[in-house]
Amino acid sequence: MANIALEKKLNTLAYVVSVVVLLLVGLMRRVKIETDIDFSFLPPVHASLNALTAVILVVAFIHIKNGRVEQHRKAIYAAMVTSALFLLSYVLYHFTTPETRFGGEGTIRYIYFFILITHIVLAAVTLPFILLTFNRAFTDQFDRHKKMARWVFPLWLYVAVTGPVCYLMLKPYY
Repeated sequence: MANIALEKKLNTLAYVVSVVVLLLVGLMRRVKIETDIDFSFLPPVHASLNALTAVILVVAFIHIKNGRVEQHRKAIYAAMVTSALFLLSYVLYHFTTPETRFGGEGTIRYIYFFILITHIVLAAVTLPFILLTFNRAFTDQFDRHKKMARWVFPLWLYVAVTGPVCYLMLKPYY
């Protein structure tokens, strides 16, 4: 049975989380926290978490297409966890470590920045929608969840795939 009251509370939380994350991401290029801990090991962790999220999303998609709702739910929970872990480590890294600049030239530079910019913009835009889509399923509003998931899923998958692509393209410059 749909729980509209819970959805409203969860949606408020989703908006607050989205705003806080966007503020942190906006600040991390301007604010650096001095620490003796070397977090330079984190970029491959970020890429791995994003790649794992992409695989889990595909598994979740296959499960739901085959009517395995409980397996789909578990996969989505796992994707939410890997995405949250990515986000936490990404913000930690960028608050404590100087920015690495892409050094490629020519056509590859344009390709890199196209992928990077679309990745960043879609990550920012889709975050609240990922949370809202999750909330709809969590509160048993499956028709509304399905309508939103049809367009949120490919965007989330794109973000999860392009993160590791950006890492691999930037890797020679770390």
